[in-house]
Amino acid sequence: MQQREEKQLEASTESLISRVAHLKNSLHSFIFKLENEYERLTWPSVLDNFALLSGQLNTINKLLRNEKTPSFRNQVIIPLLLSPDRDEELAKLTEQRVPVFSHEIVPDHLRTKPDPEVEELEKQLSVEAARIGPDAAQKQIQTLNKLCSNLLEKLNNPRDDRETESAAVRQNKQSFNPADTTALVAAVGFGKGLAKCRPPGPVAPGQPGQGPMMTGGPTLQQVTIAGSSGQQAAIGGPVPSQQPGQPGKMQSNIKTNIKSASMQHPYR
Repeated sequence: MQQREEKQLEASTESLISRVAHLKNSLHSFIFKLENEYERLTWPSVLDNFALLSGQLNTINKLLRNEKTPSFRNQVIIPLLLSPDRDEELAKLTEQRVPVFSHEIVPDHLRTKPDPEVEELEKQLSVEAARIGPDAAQKQIQTLNKLCSNLLEKLNNPRDDRETESAAVRQNKQSFNPADTTALVAAVGFGKGLAKCRPPGPVAPGQPGQGPMMTGGPTLQQVTIAGSSGQQAAIGGPVPSQQPGQPGKMQSNIKTNIKSASMQHPYR
């Protein structure tokens, strides 16, 4: 009976070692891709690697939970020989990771409990958890469950729905300022808010205070006199003589046309 159990334990150990070796190779291959082929690595390929690792871990868990697999928790490992000298066979079995089996290495490799620092941190977390009352803990649990539910709902929504919502948000978002648009139209159409000044330039003799007009705008160099036959009077120049019999009509027409032309120009 004991011999049968030993054979069963040996077969289970070999199967477990084989599964772990496959998992180790998959991890090594995935890490190599992440470090050397990250420029060509695509997200579907990453998901495939994660799926492979997850499947291998599930296989190991099924093997450990199998009824025919003996419980490894009941097996105790006791170091029979500790030596500070290098052990070539041990180094070969561990791929040069454990070259010696000394008093310094044994507590780390044969530990069945967490490190003292981890145990202390776990105790602190247990004390903090005990301080929280049942009502506060229940509220925190409900809040966390609500956040997780909302996150899962967003992740489970189809991509098309998310793209449609994003497009709707972009369309409804205002891309201009109405106040700025109104001010720009008023400045262009009516000269509102523009500085009432002339650019520096030479002043013509006999015309004090009159410099060159702004480039690109309408000029008031000549004004057509209504009622005259093709005659024009230049601003600042001599006014043609009035026709006999019309002493006040000519002067009135000149003033009216000059005033009308000044109102049409937004910069005077």
